[in-house]
Amino acid sequence: MIRTLLVSVAAAGLLAACSTTAGAPVTPPTAEAPMAQLVQDIHSYAQPNEARVTDVALDLAADFDRKVLSGTATLSVQTAPDADELILDVRDLTIRDVTIDGRSVPWTVGEARPYLGSPLTIQITPDADQVIVSYETRPGAAALQWLSPEQTAGGVQPFMFSQGQAILTRTWVPTQDSPGIRQTYSARIVAPEALSVVMSAEHLTPEGEPAGPGMRAWRFRMDNRVPPYLMAIAIGDIAFEATGPRSGVFTEPSTLEASADEMVDLEQMIEAAEGLYGPYRWGRYDLLILPPSFPFGGMENPRLTFATPTIIAGDRSLVSLVAHELAHSWSGNLVTNATWSDFWLNEGFTVYFENRIMEQVYGRDRAMMEQVLGWDSLQATLADLPAADTHLFIDLASRDPDDGLTDVAYEKGAFFLRTIERIVGRDRFDAYLRGYFDRHAFQPMTTTQFLADLREHLIRGDPALEQALMIDAWVYGPGLPSNVEEPHAVAFDRVDAAVAAYVASGNAAAIPWAGWSTQERQRFLGELPDEIATDRLASLDQALGLSASGNAEVLFAWLMIAIENRYEPAVPSLEHFLTSMGRRKFVLPLFRALMEEDTWGQTLARRIYAEARPGYHSVTTGSVDAVVGVPG
Repeated sequence: MIRTLLVSVAAAGLLAACSTTAGAPVTPPTAEAPMAQLVQDIHSYAQPNEARVTDVALDLAADFDRKVLSGTATLSVQTAPDADELILDVRDLTIRDVTIDGRSVPWTVGEARPYLGSPLTIQITPDADQVIVSYETRPGAAALQWLSPEQTAGGVQPFMFSQGQAILTRTWVPTQDSPGIRQTYSARIVAPEALSVVMSAEHLTPEGEPAGPGMRAWRFRMDNRVPPYLMAIAIGDIAFEATGPRSGVFTEPSTLEASADEMVDLEQMIEAAEGLYGPYRWGRYDLLILPPSFPFGGMENPRLTFATPTIIAGDRSLVSLVAHELAHSWSGNLVTNATWSDFWLNEGFTVYFENRIMEQVYGRDRAMMEQVLGWDSLQATLADLPAADTHLFIDLASRDPDDGLTDVAYEKGAFFLRTIERIVGRDRFDAYLRGYFDRHAFQPMTTTQFLADLREHLIRGDPALEQALMIDAWVYGPGLPSNVEEPHAVAFDRVDAAVAAYVASGNAAAIPWAGWSTQERQRFLGELPDEIATDRLASLDQALGLSASGNAEVLFAWLMIAIENRYEPAVPSLEHFLTSMGRRKFVLPLFRALMEEDTWGQTLARRIYAEARPGYHSVTTGSVDAVVGVPG
């Protein structure tokens, strides 16, 4: 017989407020069922087949002076009949007490290991009906970044945000931090009354409620089970503008107008996604545009994607990132990689789905250009990685799961799905994918399970199709199998002709830059020769305004060229770029390129990094420290 430890939900009885659209589909929590066996995750101490967390109720207060969250996490746990302990993942948390039925129970925090943290082992009694962990985060919690007012757009109020992927949620929530152990959650967050709190959940109190002198409390509830890395919070001077009946943008007030204008197509994207693979199941889809230190382009936290301000280009040319995060509402959030070795099941599917949304909303030419740019990026990645790391299913034993966050998971995974689509036909593959998302909604997925599903519902015992798809070579083999097809974008033919003409003449004024899209500009810069004379770099810079570009993707491509050619006039732009945002996609390659340039680049890298590092999130510094040579 299964025991269930029940949780008291702080948000119970509160009315949902205006952040939930009337009539929006919200899937209710499923009833408890006998424990399905879960795969053991090598990046978690949890033993989920003995005792697993099914719900987390947070009651926390934010202290901006001390840079800590403190309070309690009340856990609901489903257990096997003979389970006598619950094992949680914690990293750099101060555990004060653990209680069951109001009584303190024995608990231990085990030895810490790099990036994994420690096991928190709690003795469970047979008659328990609540497990409450009293704790406090530490100022250096890797998931949380506490920003001073000077580090925000407004410059008046502080800001804090979280980033849980891959295994950083354990630095602010004591739970079983594995993507395969899905959990519902609720929260009551107390913060200074001048600030607002948002989370990746239904906002039960959009305006907050009194919580003592100078403080307000905000309540949230996520009724769909999600992997722990999708629990997310932000606190700051945050405003909101709707972009549609179930979508909108949160950001600092000074950037709200520009952000909302950039995201005007949100509702159209949602409708396009639903037309492909079924209804959006999360109620609302909002975006939070964060301060520049956010380490990723976007993070697909359910109901509230977190996004970098570097996507605000002024011309909606970089909104494929939004299509990507929206697609995660199906691939990743709805059906989730069970372990980080299965990460490609999240990202490969999402890059494929993202491109389909872009084609639907912006046309096939735009989609094909982005496919080609992805192909080029993948080729560079495959050339740099050891063969074993070019498998889709990657061996991460004794490794940080961040080691698997490469273009192999994203782009190779997407090209695998495009290969299936090309061979079986788009209509047939679309029908399969929609069924896949329906069959496995709100469940974890392993690579083995996916391949079994593919064979059962698509291949259906057809030996010729099995041979043509080469699925085992794609998933378990290195590089790209022979049945891959390189994409072609007609628009890039004209760009490549312009590159050839420029290389021959050196006439930067003849480049039709003004009429090009961002993707065409990226292609032009990416196809230039590795070595370019200084006078030609100067003429390019002057004619095209490269060092002054406000488009992050274009500026990044230009700065990589400038570093490779030691183009000194671009150094002020490089320094400003690296000290004004912390997006790892840009920061890591730029510092790596500098460190490959001997004394000139290494001296520059160390000087800039010393200034920039305090403003970066730990996700970024965790990667760049090793490149620049900062001791761990």
